[in-house]
Amino acid sequence: MSKRLLSKVAIITGAAGGIGSRMATLFAAEGAAVVLADIADEPGLRLAKDIESAGGAAAYIHCDVASASEVVHLINQTESLFGGLDVLVNNAINISGDTSITEVSEEVFDKTVAVCLKGPFLCTRQAIPLMKKRRSSSIVTISSVNALFGFGETAYTAAKGGLISMMRLVAAEYGEWNIRSNVICPGTIETATSMNYWKKYPSGYARLLEMYPLGRIGQPDEVAQYALFLASEESAFVNGSVCVIDGGLLAGRKFEV
Repeated sequence: MSKRLLSKVAIITGAAGGIGSRMATLFAAEGAAVVLADIADEPGLRLAKDIESAGGAAAYIHCDVASASEVVHLINQTESLFGGLDVLVNNAINISGDTSITEVSEEVFDKTVAVCLKGPFLCTRQAIPLMKKRRSSSIVTISSVNALFGFGETAYTAAKGGLISMMRLVAAEYGEWNIRSNVICPGTIETATSMNYWKKYPSGYARLLEMYPLGRIGQPDEVAQYALFLASEESAFVNGSVCVIDGGLLAGRKFEV
């Protein structure tokens, strides 16, 4: 079976850990040259080396997605190294300890929005001119179920909700260049960061699991596989979609009298 991203060039932001690292490994295995963008240099460089050791093509580029100059450098370096851009995955997030609207600080709000909303804006804005040359490109943006239902975290929720509207507009405006833009909204995903948090609150984690009809939270690979589908030509007619991967969380809960 042919590789699904053969000869494609993909940028993944927030690629050094969790969902991002799994997407990077999977995309590379499917034939893409992968540019890993992150501010965590050590794990990012290690991941790039691991991908190359496995026979893939990868490069790590330090990039704070909230910085316009660093995003310009990211896109320019990608073109210099690999000759163009076919896939952009907006995945970088900010873990800020976000709280309710009456308690969240202006500093935390601004930082969260800068990474989670402004970052994808900067990356997408810079990527589109390169993608126009390809006339067959895909932008995959990782939002959250927080954007669709109230789970707290004011700044994070606001940023992730804004992502949906912004990236659907991109789908409408740039479809004529065959640039597709879709959004994934994951539920809780088992990563090192999320599990380190829940280890502090075991009773809260038990209640969290009860919220999911499948009785478990998601795995990074489950999000990565969906991102791969949206990045590949298999989803050639999927544009402007909001794809929920949440084990039935937003569907509701079984009602028993």
